[in-house]
Amino acid sequence: MRLDRSELSKAVQTALSLGAVAAVGVAGSAFAQNATPSQNDQKQPQTLQTIVVTGSHIRRVDLETSNPVVAVTAQQIQATGKLTLGDVIQNLPVITGGVENPRVNNGGGSGQTLVGLRGLGSSRTLVLVDGQRVVSFQGGIEVLTDGASAVYGSDAIGGVINIILKSNYQGAQFQVNYGISDRDDGERKGASFVFGQTSDKGSILAGVEYNQFSPVYQAQRNYSKDALSLSATNTDGSSVALPGSGVAVVPGGSSYAARDSIYGVANPYTNPNGTPCTKLSLNPSAAQAGTSPTTMADYHCFTNDDKYNYASVNLLMTPQERTNAFFKGTYHLSDSVDFYATVNHLKSTSASNLAPAVFGTSGPFDTGFKISKDNYYNPFGVDFSPHGNIYAARAFPSGDRHFANTFTSDQLVAGFKGNFNILDQNWSWDVGYNYGHISQLITNYGLPNQNILNLAAGPSFLNSDGVVQCGTAANPISFSDCTPFDPFNLFNSNSQAVLQSAAAPAMVNVFYLSRAAHADISGGLFDLPAGLVSLAAGVSYRKEYTNNTVSNDLLINKAAGYTCTLGSACTSKLQGGYNVKEAYAEVFIPILKDLPFVRALNVTLGDRYSKYNTFGSTNNWKIGVEYRPIDDLLLRGTVSTIFRAPTISNVFGAPVSSAPLLSADPCDHITVANPACVNVPLDGSFVDAAVAAGQQIKAITTGSTFAGFPLGPESGKSFDFGAVYSPHFVPGLSATVDVWRIYLDNVITTVGAQSVLNMCFAGQTVYCSMIQRTASANPALAGQPSLFILPTANLGRFDVKGVDFSANYKLPQFSFGQFNVGVNATYMKQAKIQSAPGQPGNSTLNYVGIMASTGSSLQASCPGGAPGAICYFPRVRAVGTLGWQLGPWDAQWTMQYISHFDVGSADPRQGATGATGFTPSGPAGPYVLHYGAYVYNNVTVGYNIEPINSRIDVGVDNVFDKQPPVIYANNSQNANTDPNDFDTLGRYYFARFTVKF
Repeated sequence: MRLDRSELSKAVQTALSLGAVAAVGVAGSAFAQNATPSQNDQKQPQTLQTIVVTGSHIRRVDLETSNPVVAVTAQQIQATGKLTLGDVIQNLPVITGGVENPRVNNGGGSGQTLVGLRGLGSSRTLVLVDGQRVVSFQGGIEVLTDGASAVYGSDAIGGVINIILKSNYQGAQFQVNYGISDRDDGERKGASFVFGQTSDKGSILAGVEYNQFSPVYQAQRNYSKDALSLSATNTDGSSVALPGSGVAVVPGGSSYAARDSIYGVANPYTNPNGTPCTKLSLNPSAAQAGTSPTTMADYHCFTNDDKYNYASVNLLMTPQERTNAFFKGTYHLSDSVDFYATVNHLKSTSASNLAPAVFGTSGPFDTGFKISKDNYYNPFGVDFSPHGNIYAARAFPSGDRHFANTFTSDQLVAGFKGNFNILDQNWSWDVGYNYGHISQLITNYGLPNQNILNLAAGPSFLNSDGVVQCGTAANPISFSDCTPFDPFNLFNSNSQAVLQSAAAPAMVNVFYLSRAAHADISGGLFDLPAGLVSLAAGVSYRKEYTNNTVSNDLLINKAAGYTCTLGSACTSKLQGGYNVKEAYAEVFIPILKDLPFVRALNVTLGDRYSKYNTFGSTNNWKIGVEYRPIDDLLLRGTVSTIFRAPTISNVFGAPVSSAPLLSADPCDHITVANPACVNVPLDGSFVDAAVAAGQQIKAITTGSTFAGFPLGPESGKSFDFGAVYSPHFVPGLSATVDVWRIYLDNVITTVGAQSVLNMCFAGQTVYCSMIQRTASANPALAGQPSLFILPTANLGRFDVKGVDFSANYKLPQFSFGQFNVGVNATYMKQAKIQSAPGQPGNSTLNYVGIMASTGSSLQASCPGGAPGAICYFPRVRAVGTLGWQLGPWDAQWTMQYISHFDVGSADPRQGATGATGFTPSGPAGPYVLHYGAYVYNNVTVGYNIEPINSRIDVGVDNVFDKQPPVIYANNSQNANTDPNDFDTLGRYYFARFTVKF
């Protein structure tokens, strides 16, 4: 195939711009190298080189194939002002559902940025660097938006993100970045250096980057400084009633109060409405005075005023430091053989901060803590212990819970590649080795040792010296072994000293190793009238292994009711691995060419066989069709089977503590026995206290092996049919539209607490053993959930479909500049989830246009996020851009659109009906929150200082300071909003200076 020079230049520039960046993880650290060819060169015909476009292994000259690819150019990355590619990718319309950004995941996250295509989650989105799997998310950007298991294997379900490193870069570049919010916080700093050299013997490219992000606390924003909840009635302590709704906005937050909370103990008090008081709290006057010991007169009925506002000390944006370094080199051993190597290093340190730890005795508050009735400071004369009377408090003297995370990733890809000729057909080959490892150290601070507290809260007495001592008069415990404390008044100086001494750091160290080898070959087989039939084939072997070590104080003790010495953040050791052997083949067949209404008709067939040692084998195929009726129009379609293999943690994961929410308990007011309601009174009086209070419950999550569930792969199909239109009569205009659908069966999921409860209640008795309820003669405690075991299983079905649209128009040159207009949008028609197809208790829910409340059944089955994360699938996400360039000046205005949505009730007191607050057709119940569409505006202006080979960029994100929607703490665990989908900082200024040598 021969093209003139202008066509060659345009094609190669487009190919490079599909994801060209100068450094791993550096956003916009390279300028587009758009050299203008000479007049003679433009007239000289050239042979166009073949390239590999994401979505296929076959080398072709065509950039537009049957695979839909979203491209993000180096210029677009530069215009965002983002310091990491993860931040850039998360703003693409095809990214939706629960995602993870280490800067907004307070109390969670691993230091990595995780993204999910089509709302199917990060585990179903394959990330590559230069076409090779990575063990971490590093690096810049081609996004394949259809399933590609036949091409890439497991995980390529929602699509593939291929980060392409720049090659053949000549020169050096230094860059500095700075940003700060309109409220003088959220500061970010960055610097990078990149060097490249190319000669006739090969090329090298190396760089290093450092970024630093400062923390922002929820107390620094009005919408997040208080934990705002919704209640169906104007309860004590409420501040604002929503007109006509009967729903009050209640300031405060958790029932885990700093002044302690006492449940179920006989007392003389009554609530304002005359009902008996079942929950007590210490009077503020007694707390401030440090009264010890307290008496019954020092208590009152718990009200909303006693709730602890955990929000102010939580982080809205977490602090982070990131260091990236990379090297990429190629050496020409001969005219037909090259050696190549790529080395990537990433180190990220981040931290999160949460309110002081909760410690307590029973039900959802059970951390293994106990208080003896013979404790000198106990004014109630009863024991507080698991399955008994309930005590709960915040260990505020121990300080906030703080989690320091150090994440390190290293990867080496090396091998040989070359080309040869057989029967006048060009062939290329590649044999390589891929080694990568992750090391992650998590250090927990502020968690009190329950063994120390239990001894200190055990029997104690006033000795002959008038000093309170542990033990009894008959069996005293020496002061060197035990210091008694008053758990009923943590403001007492002695109690504070005990809690401070009981807190000690604890660590979890995770190591993950991946090793892989591959051998690939591709080239031409024979010529047909319509063109060359091409083949790509290869084999690979991959082995992955993980091992973690855990401080003894964090290890879960099954005999102690799945608690640990530190009471929370309990976990287990994880060790395991798997290996997979794969073989694939892909063939490109040109059927027709240069006929009336058939300028080209091509078919691509692919197949991949995978054999795992954990579950067996799977075979997946792909069919792609390209039809070009006229030169301006390409019609394309792809149908493929897809699969995802279970991960190591899916299979071998040992118990890890969790704290989910229940939106409803089907045992409430029950009068007929049910296996889900063991120990529940059958007189109709039962009400789940945790549900009624909107409080978390105690649970553990486990892998399939521990839970006894056999685990196989997820499997399904992907469909994509679209068109690419570039009318020759409107130069500079191009548009694409793709209609897509992905369905997935046997979904691998951690079965949520709500689902476990609902399915057991509906007759799936295999889940009933995973529910534990308190056995007690006390009506206030009997039947209350004490523990849920949440297994990993193949359960559920995803069925998502929608339409992608993009259009770009480069207007004719005007005297006042060159303009470019673009839009990229995704319309999601359906995101339907079945929780247990064909089984009792199955529910079919559609996520589109609904934000899944934390604790709802909808959220529990969300494919995209971690437990507790908000799951949100807007019907429309779009990004529009307007670019301008004149001489050394350029500017870009970007608009990000998120369509309207509803938030249903996760709290039955808000008035939702049914067990979940949702029906298969959408939200139900008399109270649903409605929110309008959101539009964010960002602007960037740049100037090239040509005499000194430099450039300066300045910009403003969220120009109009749009504040995020307040969806309340009932529906969100962080900041009363959804920090992943909406901007939480407000107006933000940034600047960048770049110099090239």
